Amino acid sequence: MAIIDLVRWSPQGTKTIYAWRFPETNLSTYTQLVVQESQEAVLFSKGQVVGKFGPGKHTLNTENLPILRSLFGIPFGGKNPFTAEVWFVNKIQTFSIDWAVSKMPIHDPDYNTQLPLVAGGRYGLKVNDAEKFLIKSVGTKTEFTQDDLTNQFFGEFSTKTKSQIAQYVIKHHVGFKYLSAYLDELSEYLKGVLNPFWGNLGLELLQFNITTIDIDKSTEEGRKVAEAIATQASMSITGHTWQQEQMFNTANNAVDGFGNGNGGLIGGLMAMNMMGGMGGGGAVGSGMMNPQFNQPNFGGNNQQGGNFNQEPQQQVKMVYCSNCAKKFPSTTRFCPHCGDEYNPCPKCGTDNDKNAKRCVSCGTPLQSGGGNCLHCNAPMMAGATFCGNCGKQVSSGDSCSRCGTTLPPSVKFCPKCGNKR
Repeated sequence: MAIIDLVRWSPQGTKTIYAWRFPETNLSTYTQLVVQESQEAVLFSKGQVVGKFGPGKHTLNTENLPILRSLFGIPFGGKNPFTAEVWFVNKIQTFSIDWAVSKMPIHDPDYNTQLPLVAGGRYGLKVNDAEKFLIKSVGTKTEFTQDDLTNQFFGEFSTKTKSQIAQYVIKHHVGFKYLSAYLDELSEYLKGVLNPFWGNLGLELLQFNITTIDIDKSTEEGRKVAEAIATQASMSITGHTWQQEQMFNTANNAVDGFGNGNGGLIGGLMAMNMMGGMGGGGAVGSGMMNPQFNQPNFGGNNQQGGNFNQEPQQQVKMVYCSNCAKKFPSTTRFCPHCGDEYNPCPKCGTDNDKNAKRCVSCGTPLQSGGGNCLHCNAPMMAGATFCGNCGKQVSSGDSCSRCGTTLPPSVKFCPKCGNKR
């Protein structure tokens, strides 16, 4: 066989190749080895490493490879043949390896349930120990690419990533709603955990980024969870409850059935009854869309023979916390879930924010400042002349409607604040 005089590797194309084996093994002590920048050459002969070379041009003689004398009995001088495998290792820094893990169930501290999550991102590696990398990772292949690397270690990498994300969430009590704010911190945490794994293979993890953590919508369970979260967000924005949402849907279906001729008169009356209840006192029927606190009583002891307007018995009722949206009994002063103080509406009992001016369910004034109506005892706004609940006059109009200052009969403007009488 012909003796190879020149050994070199010039990568072509865009494919990332970490290691490449020179196809010929017939070398001699005159063979020239050319190693380019960001490369390292490793020679194997008879099952052991006989030499490692960095960038530059090298002659494979007994001065550079003294072990040849013991392996092959090669003397000094002369053109002496020997056989060896020459491996070129690419030591360039890469930052373009995409990763993704799925089927990652994590118990969420906010929703207090198990959420199916997926995560993905990008990381970068560099070969820092060519000999260890070739022995532990490459094996008998003639070429080792980036795809070979990710496929070969996907199982262990995926398991470690899932486990560490779950541990981080549990340890730091980070809920799904806030995970996006912790992506940078979580990325650094995983980089420190995964670096020893790659270091054992002769690689260095230069960078590790998590770009997304989301609900796994590839399964039926994940799609239901995503839909439930979206519904909860919608209700938080619009300020209605789950019960009201269901009644809206039922009313819409009844109207559709009535319009298509499927529901007949009964469907139309049901729709009118449900939507009429929004006003708090319709003639056809009111109460099915009452505020969340004052829901109608559909018990069996109905003395009116089917009257849906029957008031509920004054017992312990469940209300929704204005802060965390979780149920708690109306007899408690503070929400047992988040500790927020119960601020009930005097009319319907709905829990409202402390700074709310009107009830979110029925519109009753909360920050009145004007006492109570003498006729119906409803809260009054400061300076009001007429009651907003019963419509009756409660003031003679002899005081300023803005600041409450007593006004003489002859003045047209308040002498204190300038408000027109």
